[in-house]
Amino acid sequence: MADTLVVNDRIVIPKSELLFSFARSSGPGGQNVNKLNTKAVLRWKPADSLGLPEAVLLRLTVQCRTRINEAGELMITSDRYREQGRNIADCLERLRALLLAAADPPKRRRPTRKPRRANEARLKTKRQRSEVKSQRRKPLGGE
Repeated sequence: MADTLVVNDRIVIPKSELLFSFARSSGPGGQNVNKLNTKAVLRWKPADSLGLPEAVLLRLTVQCRTRINEAGELMITSDRYREQGRNIADCLERLRALLLAAADPPKRRRPTRKPRRANEARLKTKRQRSEVKSQRRKPLGGE
């Protein structure tokens, strides 16, 4: 296992910043569930990270506000697999996916306009409907 988590060419997280703890996993596994600590819990403080640009940090804290606890730790858990090593790799892959999503700056929304044809068609149908309704009225002449 490498000593860094490479997210992209700009973001590299040293593994020394990542803290893993382990617990007993739920789900299938037979006697292993009762004996082995296969569930991996990853804790990482993004605010203290040296390899994270400021803009990415801001977007990450907004996107992951429910996963960050009061101590400022981002928590990711995995008990998908029966093996501790695979759960560690799954946690790292999830962290990498979160950082990739935060590294992508949001696209600016360009306001759109309705096409002129659509507006003309809408007004035409309103005029037609108005004409139909006006035909239902009694004439003003008083007969």
